[in-house]
Order: sequence, then C-alpha cells, then structure tokens
Amino acid sequence: MRGSRGTSPEWQLHSDHLAEAQAVSSNGLALTSHLGKVLASLGLQYYRPFHRDPAFLLLLALGPIVWLAIVRFSAFQPLPWHAIWSLSFLSIVLWQPLFEELLFRGTIQGQVLQSIWGQKTWLGLSMANLIVSLLFVLAHLASHSLSWSLLVFVPSLCFGFARDRFGSVYSPIALHAFYNTGYFFLIGGTSLLSSR
Repeated sequence: MRGSRGTSPEWQLHSDHLAEAQAVSSNGLALTSHLGKVLASLGLQYYRPFHRDPAFLLLLALGPIVWLAIVRFSAFQPLPWHAIWSLSFLSIVLWQPLFEELLFRGTIQGQVLQSIWGQKTWLGLSMANLIVSLLFVLAHLASHSLSWSLLVFVPSLCFGFARDRFGSVYSPIALHAFYNTGYFFLIGGTSLLSSR
C-alpha cells in the first residue's frame, strides 16, 4: 500500500540508515530513540518525498482551481507589487502557515493520531484530521467571521490528509503557504492592506 508509512522502499532505506546512526552510540541510543519518537509524533521526521506524489500534486492543483473560482464570483483585487514584499504578506504566506501547521498538524494531530480512535478513518480521512480541522475552524473564529472561518475547513482537511499520508508536517506547510500565497496575492489584497 503506497500511502502507508513504513512500507515504501524509500522508508525502508531511511529507517535502515536511521537504525545505523542510532546504533553508533549505545549511551545515546535511548535518548535518540525517544527523540525519534517525539519527532515522529510531531511530524518533524522526513519519511518520504512528497513533491512527486500524485495525491500531493492534485492537492497543489486544487489551489489555483479554487482561486479562479473565487475570482469569477468575487472581485479580483491583486496585491500591488510593493505589498508583496511587506512584512504583512510575508507573515501570512510564511510564518502563519509554519506556526499553524506545527501546532495543528504537528502537535495536535500528531497526539490524536497516537490514540486508536484517532487512527480510524471515515471517507479516507482520519478521525484525527477531522477533529483537528474542526479545531482549526474554531481557532479562525477568533479573528474572522463565521463564514470565512468555515471556508478554512476544506483546506484544513487537505493539510491533514497530507500529514497522514506523508507522516510529516512538511507537505502541509508547503500546501498551506502555497494556498495562502495565491489567495492573498489574487483575491485578498484589500484585506491584507487594510490590516497594516
């Protein structure tokens, strides 16, 4: 099964190298083993490449499709060039995705995935993903309207799916940064400029 962690040849090769590196020092083995478990539960270990995976590429392609649909039904308000290099824009496209994914997909989803019920799936999505996506919506209610907060549910499911599929937070961070970049560059220009 390609989507499962630990069954692909790349993962087997990675785990063999990891085991060799851990076996170098018998004193550091317990610490390294514990650290490895913590890093894995937070999604900070790199299990296999995601950038060529068809599922990741499909999730990546969904961004521009949604942006074009939004542009069709709302005002096209691209950012002026000077705003692209502003701290506000860089924060929204780099720092917020990094922080949110480390918190939601790394820490929270990683912990919920440790439980048996968190690993159960419904329509191909883990219960951990569904729960974390609901929490993601609730977190956005703190600074956004209800309708806008509800709109982040589907992208959150995409980020959580990537977390489950690849066993790390690197692909959700990349997707989140890409989605935010396109949205705020093409559509959210006025909202970004008014927040400065």
